[in-house]
Amino acid sequence: MNARTVIRRGLRLLTLALAIVVALAALIAAALRLQFTGAAAAWAKSTGNDALWLGHMWVDGRRTERDVEQLAVRLRATGIKDVYVHSGPFDWDGTLNPAKYPSAGNFVKWMHERLPEVRVSAWLGQSVDNGLDLDDPKSRENVLAGVAAIMKQGYDGIHYNFEPIGDDDTEFLELLDRTRQHTKLLSTSTPQIEPYPGMRLTARAVLAHDKYWSESYFKQVVDRVDQVAVMTYDSFTPLQSLYGGYVARQAELALDLVPDGKSLLIGAPAYHDHGVAWGDGAESVAMAADGAKLALTEHGRRERFGLALYVDFAATEEDWQEYMTRWR
Repeated sequence: MNARTVIRRGLRLLTLALAIVVALAALIAAALRLQFTGAAAAWAKSTGNDALWLGHMWVDGRRTERDVEQLAVRLRATGIKDVYVHSGPFDWDGTLNPAKYPSAGNFVKWMHERLPEVRVSAWLGQSVDNGLDLDDPKSRENVLAGVAAIMKQGYDGIHYNFEPIGDDDTEFLELLDRTRQHTKLLSTSTPQIEPYPGMRLTARAVLAHDKYWSESYFKQVVDRVDQVAVMTYDSFTPLQSLYGGYVARQAELALDLVPDGKSLLIGAPAYHDHGVAWGDGAESVAMAADGAKLALTEHGRRERFGLALYVDFAATEEDWQEYMTRWR
């Protein structure tokens, strides 16, 4: 076989591989677009079980009691029941320096005085990709010691956000189990659930870490917490209709996996620096709300289901307006 024949065969194989990739991408796009069809029921909207991620400035001294009063005015008009205020991150060895949250006690007190029905959780986490090693028993002990200490500030709960947690990470499950001794309210952010078979392994091969969790691992995490917030943003979908379908697909999967007695939150992107050219145009609070409503309509009424807005310091008035008009 001469070199020219080898090259021709190689080009044919490459062309075939590219054609398969394009066909699969088109099939997934068609499936997501189909998810974003139909009309949502009138009752498919906020039940007063929504959430909001808050930035670090609320606990490090940059925000005052007056700022909390202004925040309370806004939140009273919403369905937000939980706020996750960034109170970390953990250091690489899992320790949590109290100097990172000097005003936490005041913030929690001011919130409870003005919004007694809203629960305040400490949002804690760290990068576990070449950063904090949750596989190390000593690091997990340090994390738990930090949780025990910060709960003394009056928080109602703990909200974890470690990224990226791989599918079938048993050390993370152990950490969730052991965190229970320190808090009655435990929640966690989660990656997206594998939308269609084969996508988890494909994404892992490209990214070198899990972008998606399997349904079985997602369910194991759900079994150990009171709330899950699925981070449905950064989907890489290029169109609003595809992102709306993507949210609908994620919500559809999660609704079948999270029992009625636990809270399911669908992350809504109230930020505008997605890192890809099309992300800001495709992803929005409005599309997240519309996708969630379609999934809820298909599933049936669900009380403990809501949107979780990410994040207060990046949210624009347009984001808040979309939440109030498309979800409330």
